[in-house]
Amino acid sequence: MTDVHRSKPIVVVTGRREEESDLRTRLDDAIDRDVRTVSTAGGLEDAVDPVSDGESVPKTPSAVVLEIDCPGEIRAVLQRVHARWPEIPTIVAPREGSERLATVALRADATEYVPTEREENPVDRIVSTVRSIPEPPSDGDRGRHSRILANELPDEAFVIGEDGTYLEAKVRPNSANLYSMDADELPGTTVADAFPDQVAAKLQDCVDRAIRTDDVQSVEYDTETTDGRRRFEARVVPIGQRVQGRRAVVWLARDITERVRRERQLRSRQDQLETLNRINAVVRQVIETLVEAPARDAIESEVCAQLVDSELYCGSWIAERTGDGRLSYRTGAGEAERYLERVRGRSSDHERPVTKAARTGEIRTTNRILEDETLPEPLREAADEDDVRSAIAVPITHEDATYGVLTVLASRADAFSERERAGFRLLGETIGFTIMAVKNRQLLFADTVVELEFRIDGGDTFSFDLSEEYGCTCSLEWAGTTANGRTFQYVTIDGIGSETVLEAARDHDSIEECRLIHDGERRCTLEVRLTRSGVRTLANHGATIRDVTVECGVGTCLVEVSQDADVREIAEALTVVYENTELVAKREVDRPVRTAAERRNRILDELTDRQLTTLRLAYYGGFFDWPRESTGEEIAEAMDISPPTMHQHLRKGLRAILEEFFEDSRHN
Repeated sequence: MTDVHRSKPIVVVTGRREEESDLRTRLDDAIDRDVRTVSTAGGLEDAVDPVSDGESVPKTPSAVVLEIDCPGEIRAVLQRVHARWPEIPTIVAPREGSERLATVALRADATEYVPTEREENPVDRIVSTVRSIPEPPSDGDRGRHSRILANELPDEAFVIGEDGTYLEAKVRPNSANLYSMDADELPGTTVADAFPDQVAAKLQDCVDRAIRTDDVQSVEYDTETTDGRRRFEARVVPIGQRVQGRRAVVWLARDITERVRRERQLRSRQDQLETLNRINAVVRQVIETLVEAPARDAIESEVCAQLVDSELYCGSWIAERTGDGRLSYRTGAGEAERYLERVRGRSSDHERPVTKAARTGEIRTTNRILEDETLPEPLREAADEDDVRSAIAVPITHEDATYGVLTVLASRADAFSERERAGFRLLGETIGFTIMAVKNRQLLFADTVVELEFRIDGGDTFSFDLSEEYGCTCSLEWAGTTANGRTFQYVTIDGIGSETVLEAARDHDSIEECRLIHDGERRCTLEVRLTRSGVRTLANHGATIRDVTVECGVGTCLVEVSQDADVREIAEALTVVYENTELVAKREVDRPVRTAAERRNRILDELTDRQLTTLRLAYYGGFFDWPRESTGEEIAEAMDISPPTMHQHLRKGLRAILEEFFEDSRHN
């Protein structure tokens, strides 16, 4: 081999074991050249002055290729190679390129940078670099930087002089249409020509800082393009040698508009999530408070106070239905004093979110309150003065009963998203349930109650249709609701047989299910499940059913309510179920006060000795425990009676005890 180039090998320095160098194999296959591999595993000395196959590599190889991915090793090997052989080409060829590796290669004066996995023909690029004739120093410096820029070019790259003059410019083809000026026209212009004064000063400061510190700098900036304003992030790398007689930097810029948009969206979602978590925490805290609320006034004032104490809301108020069907202000809290003052002084007969919420039972939100023309002008003026931007009207309901509306005000525009609405919907239902429970508790423990007697002329329920058709009498024994919301009634029918009753019940639209409980001659008791129940409606309004009797299509309904109950509200609630309803009597009733001892003695008087003995043996023997400590057979053996007889005594004794509680609460 007489060619001087052929007499000099290409040395591939790899960070892996020598035999694992994929790049050496590819070079061997592509060129007629001696390619030798050495590894940094043996130390930098071996990498710079290697021995291959027992022979020393010539002191001046034709090129050194660094198949290394570690920035520190690249920098160290290049320093030693340039110190030993300053004229030979050096090519940095990592498997996967990166901006950091490109910067290291640039700063360490590599001749070429060829990421092998990303480059289409990396071997051709390496061979071309090896065979190229060195250019003059300044132009060579520019060409070397330009080549490295081209290989790691994000969206745009420039060589910029210390005075802000563009010396060279490159733009990716798919980004070129964003600019009004071609990249070839940019050299000779300045940063001040391309950007507004404030942005140009910011970019020039970055160039000055990179040259002064001799270190890579970063900067973000906006620029106008044919696609509108775009955001760029630049890495500014100082060049060690002068370019065209001046100090200069390499400016690598990446379009980060989409990344910034995604980051903003992510921050927005995070802010929304944080706000939602705070809202849910407030709702949970309010709900926990409601559990022990003694009265409706305390419930409502506590809800308003806790909502504004959370600092999420600037105001909160509650309105209730009045006897004439309107809404009146009950209580409120917050810093939106002018708005709350206007609300207190206005009637609620006009159309607005709060009245819509009360009428429909659905949440209403106003996320642009100053632009909502359905609100009266005085309220919008007050909202503007108090910096109220959003509002939500939450119906306070329990099942089919609406007790009022909770309105919450916020200084944030678009404050009430769908997730927040879900939290407030739960809060409204919880407040409604608590108000219903308080009403029932007040009624349960009251010494004096109000008894209301209603006359119902006809209805489309089973009892009315049956009594009108057959001339029978239907009496309600008990009505209640299970934990899963199913409503049951136990109705006794006098005057016809059970077969006729069951046939009529199965064909009636108001009954979902029915079951025969007691069967007698022309008298029976049914367990029925209704599609809707006036009994349940009254219970939701704090009323207790005492007696319901339907005879010949006309019903008499006796209910008890507390002394402070809204009688008109009860009557309207019953009218929803039975259209022709009339209040015929209202009377105060004193409840007899019975002590625990009196109740206990009354129960004992009702029990026989055998029943009492059976109950005691069963109780103390663990028959009622779960799991049972004693079986029915063991209790029967202890009493020396048969198991059926034992169960008969036990069931009769339990019935006597339960009857004392259930029948007493029904009739007294």
